[in-house]
Amino acid sequence: MTILSQIRLHLGMVLVTFVAFLTMVGVNEVLFRTVEFIPGINWVYLPAGVRLLATLLFGLSGAIGLLLASWCASFWIFFPDDFPRAFVGGIIAAVAPYIVYVMARRFFGLRGSLANLTAGKLLICIVGYSVASPLMHHIWFHLRDPVGHDWSGFFVMATGDFLGSVVVFYTIKLALNRWMPPRAAGTPHPR
Repeated sequence: MTILSQIRLHLGMVLVTFVAFLTMVGVNEVLFRTVEFIPGINWVYLPAGVRLLATLLFGLSGAIGLLLASWCASFWIFFPDDFPRAFVGGIIAAVAPYIVYVMARRFFGLRGSLANLTAGKLLICIVGYSVASPLMHHIWFHLRDPVGHDWSGFFVMATGDFLGSVVVFYTIKLALNRWMPPRAAGTPHPR
């Protein structure tokens, strides 16, 4: 693979992540805005599933796409009048799932194809991400305003990230099962 084709591939992964995340932000706003805890913290947060999926599939390219998309959503939709929250929140939104990706590669030997990502390992990744992201966000909130920060949003954010991730992953699994032809027993997987 030439350097130019590698650059195109990585830019494509960044773009797919960017579009998928912002699309899911819009879907989440339409479907779950009425169950929002406070702006930026949702009981169901579908973009969390895209964050985890993008980093598991695309690694650093996914994290870069998430950073750019998170900044767009934060600066223009959620916190247009709060530069520090939008800026740092976008960084945390990209770093938290990337940390889970790095840990999955190290402890599970996760491969780029995700072929060895079992249901159990995926659940561990989802739970890990559902704790890491809200924890990093709430540590930032606390450092920013130690007196006024309310940790009650941590549980809501963790719940929203968990439920959103489960919904995204199982929706994709159901769609793949529906539209991918089943393999006959003993038939090798196409390469």
